[in-house]
Amino acid sequence: MSETSTPYTPASTSTTVAGNETVSLADEIKKYDTVKLIDFLRGEKDLGLDDDDLEIIRKEKVNGRAFINITEEKLRSYGMKGGPASNIAVFAKECKDKKLRSFSSYKTKKELSEVLRKYGIDTNDIRKIPPFVPEPVKIDDEDEELEQCITEIKRRMHLIGSTTSSNEAVRCEYISVILYASIFIARRITEKRITIDPQLEVVGEEATGRVDYAIKKIIDVVNEELIAITEGKQKDLVAGFVQNVMQLESSHHTNTRKRKASVAFDDEFDYLYGIVTTGMIFFFLALCGFPSHD
Repeated sequence: MSETSTPYTPASTSTTVAGNETVSLADEIKKYDTVKLIDFLRGEKDLGLDDDDLEIIRKEKVNGRAFINITEEKLRSYGMKGGPASNIAVFAKECKDKKLRSFSSYKTKKELSEVLRKYGIDTNDIRKIPPFVPEPVKIDDEDEELEQCITEIKRRMHLIGSTTSSNEAVRCEYISVILYASIFIARRITEKRITIDPQLEVVGEEATGRVDYAIKKIIDVVNEELIAITEGKQKDLVAGFVQNVMQLESSHHTNTRKRKASVAFDDEFDYLYGIVTTGMIFFFLALCGFPSHD
């Protein structure tokens, strides 16, 4: 994992999971519709489900709320064979018992040290995280997206104040302008379908919650992959770093489940980018070497 910083980027807000320190995995699964539930189950390879089993889930319109309380007997009544019916019923119970921490509950230097240690970094000081140097790309001063971005920033400075404001909504106004312009430029340079999803809910193996901004690469009409997560903080950089690392780790879990569920992904990579920003300074993170949760 690496970090570097440079001045001038606004911040965004942080969202808790219903104001609690933990939430059950079942609470997250309850929100799934049938399609999302099938994608989730397809990614759990140890369940041993095939297309026939998942077709029964689709045909019976089993959504996340129905899944949480599903029984082996109910699945057998749908026509599912005993093996997969038993596996799904046991897995549903495991999901009810499993607790996830909210991203916002990670705050302290001790937690930062514990999280970084998983990646071979023994420190609780963000200044001692090994730096990385991103490959620079030259952008013309007269670039249309860059000029429009600067114009929008100037308009906001006149109307709503500067990025140093303690008002989180004000900082969101600035960061969204910069991210949108950056993504348009990145799309043009890379010729990739890159999109942004504000307040995306991410569910990992240990933690869950909404992230300020998720940047995604579109694979096809049904598949997408998370490539970067932005976390905004007014002052507390320690909390910003540890929360962003957990957001990236959880995003990696999301990507892994999607890769197990589809053959559409052709260029697997083992890293994700993060941004932590206060409104005046921003830090880029590159997270790799993800720990296994098998």
